[in-house]
Amino acid sequence: MKLRALAIGLAAGTAFTVLPIANAQPADSISDQRIPLGEGALLGTVPGSPLGGSSFERDANFGQRFYDFNGDLGAFQPGDIIRSRTLQYHVLGVPTPLRVVQLLYKTSDANGAPQANVTSIAIPNNFNGSMVSYHSVYDSLNPEHSPSRAIAGNVSLGTASMGVETAFFANLLNQGYAMALPDIEGPEARFAVGPEYGRVTLDGLRAAMRSGELPKDVQIAMMGYSGGSIATSWAAALAPEFAPDVNEHLIGAAMGGVLVAPANNIGYIDGSPVWAGISAMTIVGVSRAIPGFDLTPYLNDYGVRILASVNRASIAEVEGQYGGLRWVDMAKPQYQKPFSIPEFVAVVNSLNIGLQPNPSIPLQIWQSTGGQNEGTIPGEEGLGDGVMLENDVRGLATKYCESGLTVEYISDPTISHTPGIAKWAMIANPWLENRLQGKPAPNNCGTYPAGTVFAPVEVQPKAEPIDPGPAQGSAALRF
Repeated sequence: MKLRALAIGLAAGTAFTVLPIANAQPADSISDQRIPLGEGALLGTVPGSPLGGSSFERDANFGQRFYDFNGDLGAFQPGDIIRSRTLQYHVLGVPTPLRVVQLLYKTSDANGAPQANVTSIAIPNNFNGSMVSYHSVYDSLNPEHSPSRAIAGNVSLGTASMGVETAFFANLLNQGYAMALPDIEGPEARFAVGPEYGRVTLDGLRAAMRSGELPKDVQIAMMGYSGGSIATSWAAALAPEFAPDVNEHLIGAAMGGVLVAPANNIGYIDGSPVWAGISAMTIVGVSRAIPGFDLTPYLNDYGVRILASVNRASIAEVEGQYGGLRWVDMAKPQYQKPFSIPEFVAVVNSLNIGLQPNPSIPLQIWQSTGGQNEGTIPGEEGLGDGVMLENDVRGLATKYCESGLTVEYISDPTISHTPGIAKWAMIANPWLENRLQGKPAPNNCGTYPAGTVFAPVEVQPKAEPIDPGPAQGSAALRF
């Protein structure tokens, strides 16, 4: 938590310093969703508003009206724009001169059911005609923590990540690239559900291309770290079949801190002092996405209370707060092997990007292995950054290499997951700029160990009931 708070402060300061250089023009409404910015909102503050932010999103009812759509979604095609609004880009509630167009558009969830979602298109005044789709690490089970709300001026612990992340793409804005910033978890905050992340990202790009803000031949690159890597990897993999109209505009994707095979990550972070609670968040997120998926019959009372406690939480509220939490602490005695639960096995297989089709664009894949710095001890899964696994990420890179893709894989043993985003961004930014400028993509396929060979997890026999002992670490103190 201390590390995350320090990062927020440093990166937000960087964002405030850099964003005005983009020389963006003041916002003006492009639809009937006119945004009352209030006196002094352009470069200064609105009197009486928290953190100097503009006043419009302080009215929760007004803000929610933009997101709500009760009409017939069947009348729209995927990526069609339902409504739009124009506003100023906010960093931790403070308005900047950068103009943003927010689009409510039709998309679908992981099961193909229609829904309305929001993406934000940040457009610098020196727009050069190309765009980068940036996928946030906001990792939350609360829809109010979405990037679009943070950009509109909402301030909370859950929206603070966008203040950090603005610094990681501010240089791209200054170079004239527009930024697409989709709410990758969809309208219901279905955390860690890769198929939905990919769909809403691609439909968000369709909406951006239909907004009138981009040239018809726009080139688009994608980038994302950690939770954002889920959107990046799944969008890249789904694009050739799900959105070939978008795929023809994609010229490359950079990802770091990559989630590949959740079945392996579950074992790696089990009992971790920092990351153990993420498993509970994932169970809740997936339960919202998959009809009939409910693990509560397999959990003990303590496990049910853990899931309830994270039901609306952001990663900032969970990271480090459930230290030592283990699956066996939460499960009934006969289900102390999670892979003895058929529903669980089916879901983790469906979320394994290594079992999905291959992308068709050049990729840069970055992964650190300093996980012991965050207290995650390597087990049979091998080294990782504290939450993501090197063997799995190398395996994904190898799979893509074997399909003929141009891939640059970079491993960094010096740093762990949370601080790794800053190092990744410094490497990803020039790679993306080179792709957008038409330069050949680097390829180092075959220069690193092959990594995991992906296969579906099989259902295991139930465990012999044992007494796991008291719940471990700080998690035992929460109830």
